[in-house]
Amino acid sequence: MVDATASFDGNQIAANEISARPMRADQGRWIATASGAAGLADYAQLCASALYAPAQSASWVSNWAAATGADMVIATLDCDGHPALSLALEVIRRGPFKVALFTGGRHANGNFAAVDPRFQPAIDGPAIRSMFQAIAKARPDIDLISLERLLPDLDGIANPLAALPGFPSPNLALAVDLDGGFDALLSRASGKRKRKKHRSQTRKFEVVGTFQRIEARTPEEVDRLLDAFLEMKEVRFAKMGIANVFGDAGVRAFFRALFTDALTEEKPSFLLHGLDVAGKLRAVTGSSRSGKRLICEFGAIAEDDLAFTSPGDFLFFDNIQEACELGFSAYDFSVGDEPYKRLWCDIEIQHFEVLAPLTLKGRALATAMRQGARTKAFIKNNPTVWKLTKMLRRKAAGQAAPAPAEDDG
Repeated sequence: MVDATASFDGNQIAANEISARPMRADQGRWIATASGAAGLADYAQLCASALYAPAQSASWVSNWAAATGADMVIATLDCDGHPALSLALEVIRRGPFKVALFTGGRHANGNFAAVDPRFQPAIDGPAIRSMFQAIAKARPDIDLISLERLLPDLDGIANPLAALPGFPSPNLALAVDLDGGFDALLSRASGKRKRKKHRSQTRKFEVVGTFQRIEARTPEEVDRLLDAFLEMKEVRFAKMGIANVFGDAGVRAFFRALFTDALTEEKPSFLLHGLDVAGKLRAVTGSSRSGKRLICEFGAIAEDDLAFTSPGDFLFFDNIQEACELGFSAYDFSVGDEPYKRLWCDIEIQHFEVLAPLTLKGRALATAMRQGARTKAFIKNNPTVWKLTKMLRRKAAGQAAPAPAEDDG
């Protein structure tokens, strides 16, 4: 473990005062440390009382490390011996570079590092940079720290990483306001058409056989829903002509462990839902709880004889209705601007990204990544260019143009 200390002028506060009031920037002595996987236990201890996004939970981080064998680095910022902020990162190789990023890579969205809300107002740029210095001393082989898809705030608490220079993420995240309940939502979002479609879908399912919405409540049900989802996604990505981000065996083992472990919680932080029609799963979603938000982390539909009925849309209808009944304030479709999301959503969330080069090589990579983000944003924000890009992907994969997607999240 390597320490990088940053001292601030002003009086220190007594330890028994910390829980009584927030810290100010001119109080306390900050110490940043960095360690390897040995720091996971301390990270889990902080998470017991910290605020964090689902992809920064102790369960997510520990299961990812165990399933993928990730090269971990844990950086923590302490104030007078009390952990205030922690970054759980994995180190990957990107060509000739080594990059530290949130565990889970592209699967980690809406990121918000574990922070004690009492200290959040006092955490500033120099304090966070001292964490980066600690990482650089502990791991001089790391060229760049890349913190992507950061939430601007969580439960009304501003993201402390916003104290650093950043830039907008190229992908928007979309959500729907559940204020007033499901009836109020439908009154704002073409509810009459949605109810009519839902009734029509119900009749079509009944012609085939019995149908039900399932929530995985046992390890066996987790296996069944995940197996179906992974098969659906493999087919879908092949048709779209893009790499299957769920294809790696370690990634699959991670999600299996994540959703299975959540079953032991009173209110599971990660949930799987499926639509079963005539004994076959036709749509699956994986979700996470984050305060008053229910987040759809991923979804897929079966490319079969019932795909024309839009089973994914049917499942979203029921998922959102239940989210209203359970008192959630928002249903978050996560990253990606797709037509099926726009049918529901009335909230746009602009994530941001922070790049912190640790070496000269890292500076060059950061410059290229910023330019890449600008290019991606241009492509995705231009409907004509984005449509052409997706068409070229499908042609490269030898596929005809599919029906409108509802499972790309």
